[in-house]
Amino acid sequence: MKWLTPILPYVAVVAGIYWFQNAWVGLVGFHFAIVISLLLAKAQIPVRLLFKSDNIRWVVLNILLSSISGVTLYFFWSAFGISGNLSVQLEALGLNSSNWVAFIAYFTLVNPFIEEYFWRGYLGSSTNRPHGSDFVYAGFHVIVLAGKTRLGSILYGLSVLVCAGWFWRQVTREDKGLLASVLGHMAADFTILLAVYQKTL
Repeated sequence: MKWLTPILPYVAVVAGIYWFQNAWVGLVGFHFAIVISLLLAKAQIPVRLLFKSDNIRWVVLNILLSSISGVTLYFFWSAFGISGNLSVQLEALGLNSSNWVAFIAYFTLVNPFIEEYFWRGYLGSSTNRPHGSDFVYAGFHVIVLAGKTRLGSILYGLSVLVCAGWFWRQVTREDKGLLASVLGHMAADFTILLAVYQKTL
């Protein structure tokens, strides 16, 4: 049952982007699907772990390292082969000047808590080896990136996300809580979306 839980979130992302063609529907649907999946699976991971960190150094390290993702995207935008009509694609998904800031705020402040509880909390593992959850976590991002950049960049992004999933699991294990990975995830989400926003204005 545990390994069936990602199916519904994957379906929600596909439906939001390719059926409803709306980024908000995809994101909120993704979060709703995760919550429903966790309820059906009767997840027993304490929510308080989202706010637990035994060492502030893990928090600082996560924020600094994760912020590099958005900075890299911004300065190497052309090297990643981002689609020249990305702003048109995003507007077709319902992201425009009237709601971009709200989307960034919601994505940054809500998404990391839900994802870290799901991927590193419920589906996570204490092993220091690569784990299935690292790959399943990275995989749904391919759905989002498809058609927006070249294949090589998608594969690069997939590799980075697998490593990020692995790293955040190790931090969760060492720090005995999810706060450091939540804040690292938050820094990554914010800097990446800010880079996209700046480049598609």
